[in-house]
This record gives sequence, structure tokens and C-alpha cells, in this order.
Amino acid sequence: MIKRAFSSIVVLVLALPVCAAAQSALPSSSGEVAPAPSVIFERVIGNQKKSEEALDLYERFERLETRKNPNEPASVKFSRVIPSGTGMNKIPVNDDGKPADEAAYRVRLQGLERALAQIVFDYRSQRDAVEKYTKRRKDRLDLIDATRSAFLFKFIAREPRGNLMLSKYEMSPNPSYKPTTRFTSIFPKVHGYVWVEENSGQLAKIEGDVTDDISIGLFLGKIYRGSHFMQESYEVKPGLWLPSFSQYDFDGRRLFSGFSIHERTFSSNYRYIGPPKEALEVIRKELGHADLGKTVPSASSP
Repeated sequence: MIKRAFSSIVVLVLALPVCAAAQSALPSSSGEVAPAPSVIFERVIGNQKKSEEALDLYERFERLETRKNPNEPASVKFSRVIPSGTGMNKIPVNDDGKPADEAAYRVRLQGLERALAQIVFDYRSQRDAVEKYTKRRKDRLDLIDATRSAFLFKFIAREPRGNLMLSKYEMSPNPSYKPTTRFTSIFPKVHGYVWVEENSGQLAKIEGDVTDDISIGLFLGKIYRGSHFMQESYEVKPGLWLPSFSQYDFDGRRLFSGFSIHERTFSSNYRYIGPPKEALEVIRKELGHADLGKTVPSASSP
């Protein structure tokens, strides 16, 4: 239950940036005026969709830090994250990206090889998983569309980041917005800021807070007000921006037990691996299996 609620917040984080250009430009307190957001609106949406699609085509190196409360030492895990056609396959590695256990690493790659092959050759065992993943992606796009009217944005200032100049907007719930689903009911309880690189129409950063308790799991639990999230993206290749850092600090309860989720994720070393057919070839070459058409052992048949 808690995991599903956590996932809904993550979807929210990914969806919010497309709203950043939906409102008319307003002056900041200093009198500085940003270009009309409507000018970059379609570019921001298009780039976000491009980034979403790319996450299914690029593998990456991930450092995940988790702790039960902000003051305790973090538990750190390193993973090679590879798109599997039905989600992300996380294979444990050392902090240098190399396998800690060669035999175990190979077993995980072989499992990924089988799963990819079953998708490529349309094995029945993977059809349901592919359909569910496709539906999740559609739900995410629907959520993105819903955010267009969920927030009002006010230009605050321009802020430098390296050699870039970002436009910062305050993000406030639109009082006239009426949620239509369980996920969109989260929107009126979020306030934050977004940073946009206007020349490229790319989202660079989003940061927000939960302003009121969010009921989860048919009201059997809550995510408490004051919970916080943040995500930053950088250009990994010309015209493609992908997440480099995410942080989630959520506190709440389920039934009569409290819970805390405090995570920081660092993503780097993005590398194109392609859709399942291309990814299967890459993994087979890595395993020393050059024949893409070889038979794949499976308990079920197509």
C-alpha cells in the first residue's frame, strides 16, 4: 500500500513540469518579466515526453541512499539500471560500476536476456506484463495532461546554473481545478517551484512540498503535510535531458504504524541500449551469445 502511494507521488513529480508553461507570464517582485510561458509551452511538453520515452531506451548507473530518518547514516546501494521492456531491471554493482560477484551478476544478466527475448518473440509469459506496463505509461500521460489546469505559475526570477540561466516559477494549486481521479486529487495539496531553461524549453529542476495530509490506500493511511520532493535534470546528449538527482522525504502512517521514506538517487552514465530487440542484442553480446535468433528456454510457449 505504501509503495503504491509512493509511486503515485513519483508520477506526480514527473508530471508536474509540463505545466510550467501553461500560464501567462507575471513579473517578479523585482519587476523582472519573463517571456510569455505560452511561447515555450509546447516545447516543454514535447521535451518531457521525449525524456520519458528515452528512459525506456537508456541504461544508467544509479546510487541510491536510503534512511529511516534524516539523521541516521544512509544505506547505500549501487545498481546498473537497464530497461527491460516492462520496467527497469536493477543489477547490483560496486561503486565503480563493476560487479561485486561475477557469477551472480551473470545470472542476473541471463535473467534479463530471457525476459527480453520473451518480449521480442512474443512469448505468452510476458504479454500480460507488457500490457500492464503499457497501461501504466498511458496513465502517466493522462496524468501529465491533467496537470495543465491543476496549477497556477508565477515568474519569480532568473537564476544561474553553471553556464545556463534558468527561469524560476512558483507553482501553486489552481483553486478552480476539480480533481477527477485518485491521483489528481494529490494536486491541490502540493506547492513548489520549477526551473526552466527557456532557450531549449527544458525542465531543469522541480521542488515541492505536501501542504496537507494525503490519504492513501482507501483512507487506511496518510502521507503527512511537510513531506518534500525534488528532482534535477541535465543534458546527457544534445537535446536530451534526463534526471540526474532525485530526493524524496515522506513521512506518514499506515493503519496504526508510522513510516518514513528518505531517499536520494544519483543517476549518471546514461547509455543508449534501445528497445527490447536492440537491448537483447546488446545483452547477448555482453554474455557472449551472438545469435539474436537463438531459441530461448521457457516454460510457456508463444
